[in-house]
Amino acid sequence: MKAALSSVPENQHQNSEFLRDVLKGLGGKRKTLPCKYLYDELGSRLFEEICVAKDYYLTRTEAEIFSSSLSEIAREIGPGALLVEPGAGNCEKVEPLLAALESPRGYCPIDISPEILQGAELRIKKGLPDLQVWSEVGDFTQSMVWDKLTYIPSRKRVVFFPGSTIGNFEPLEAERLLESFASNLSSGDGLLIGTDLVKDSVVLERAYNDSDHVTEKFNLNILHRINCELEANFDLSLFAHRSFYHSLRHRVEMHLVCLKSHSVSIAGTRVDFLEGETIHTENSHKYSVDGFNRLLSRSGFEPVCRWLDSAETYAMHYAQAI
Repeated sequence: MKAALSSVPENQHQNSEFLRDVLKGLGGKRKTLPCKYLYDELGSRLFEEICVAKDYYLTRTEAEIFSSSLSEIAREIGPGALLVEPGAGNCEKVEPLLAALESPRGYCPIDISPEILQGAELRIKKGLPDLQVWSEVGDFTQSMVWDKLTYIPSRKRVVFFPGSTIGNFEPLEAERLLESFASNLSSGDGLLIGTDLVKDSVVLERAYNDSDHVTEKFNLNILHRINCELEANFDLSLFAHRSFYHSLRHRVEMHLVCLKSHSVSIAGTRVDFLEGETIHTENSHKYSVDGFNRLLSRSGFEPVCRWLDSAETYAMHYAQAI
């Protein structure tokens, strides 16, 4: 059932990209919300809690790779690099890498949460006082954000994209995103990117349904954010968190399930929900090493090398822009 538009006059909310995306996503036959809106200040803090949850293996596994292969990764990147991190969050993952690089030109974190970014920049400057940092608040999928970084001279740029964030994008979207990364790099520039690998569904589903229910709070927070920022009246008790592995699409899907038929007002627009209907909030695609190398090759990159954890469940790839 599509959202029924009311006669409320246009206001500042209805001019916002957030509102347009919310109404578009919830007005479709299959309701969705863009996963980037999960990461407001509270959402970012909750995701940090998820990363240390005992059931969420991704952060620990990626950290194992960095711990065992950091010097190799730094040598591959080389001296004088300007590191650009889209979706930087709290920037914790990049700190040991920046410290290991030879004479880095600087660091450019990009994130939609100014509060998280500000705190991260202060911490990095404290730990690495000689490092130049240029923070950029914005959506890294938008070209205007990258345009603002063109004024920074550097001999080599490397995009750092850890955390298997690429898995949040549909396959065609992932290819377009990698193409956009390549378009903002010169030949020989680099991409250091993490991917979660296909594995047993029990392990995957446990990671996205942690026993401490932090992922549940993280997922429901997007409705809380809509309430706070878009004058909505979601009753969070009428929605339940659900995550499962879709074996044919090689992805974990995250949904909010409506527990009772009801209507919600969002900035004066009514949206109807049916019992059992879901809001699809996030995907996390899983790759094979060979499959991801093919994706890199289609997107303007040449795969150079990769590093795996001891159990071969996660990969860090380094590729060069063609």
